[in-house]
Amino acid sequence: MPSTLPTTLITKLTVSNRLDGQDIRAIERLPIREQQLPAQKIIVADGSRTRESCLLAEGFAFRAKVTPDGKRQVLSLHVPGEIPDLQSLHLNVMDHDFSTLTPCTLGFIPHEAIKSLSRERPNVAAALWRETLIDASIFREWIVNVGRRSAVERMAHLFAEMHRRLKAIGRTSDGSFAFPITQSDLGDCLGLSTVHVNRVLQELRESNIMQVERSQYRILDHGRLEELAGFDPTYLHLQPAS
Repeated sequence: MPSTLPTTLITKLTVSNRLDGQDIRAIERLPIREQQLPAQKIIVADGSRTRESCLLAEGFAFRAKVTPDGKRQVLSLHVPGEIPDLQSLHLNVMDHDFSTLTPCTLGFIPHEAIKSLSRERPNVAAALWRETLIDASIFREWIVNVGRRSAVERMAHLFAEMHRRLKAIGRTSDGSFAFPITQSDLGDCLGLSTVHVNRVLQELRESNIMQVERSQYRILDHGRLEELAGFDPTYLHLQPAS
């Protein structure tokens, strides 16, 4: 079993949860099946039934709903160490698509192994439950973002959030972070047309708030970006529970 798979999960869980040595060793023993997928591939499809949950080890992934006429709304973005379909432990039918945004390394964990681990290690069970609650908190903020913020506020908020989440797992450097997302995909995250996305990116560049070079982003002024977005990081719950 490749050591990087449980390590990414442990790194993410310990951002917001307290785990002891026995908890960590139990996670390291999970049976995880590795798989590589290219960008824009469905991992778990809407309406499917699965007996595994998927750990995102490398790359970016997203969840989305598609309307009958083919319009897509991205519901959430995911970073390494997350298990975006953890709810499939208890909900038998997937009610949205879970897909790769970029080329990804994935680890599939049998539901029975996760349930057994949760019974044996209550701290891990609590951590996984807390991760699903944080997931729901982010969903709520995304609803506000798409429904009540202006286009520039929406984009500023998304970049502020992604920087915070990536920084928490050690994947930023001096305000810079890799985020290989197309303008079309950004539009599906924010409820904007590709033309509008391009215009807002230009505005953030010209305001000297951000630099954008293809898939590399650098926040030049964190204070201005977060003020523009009305960003309050509380909803990310990036500290362990007391």
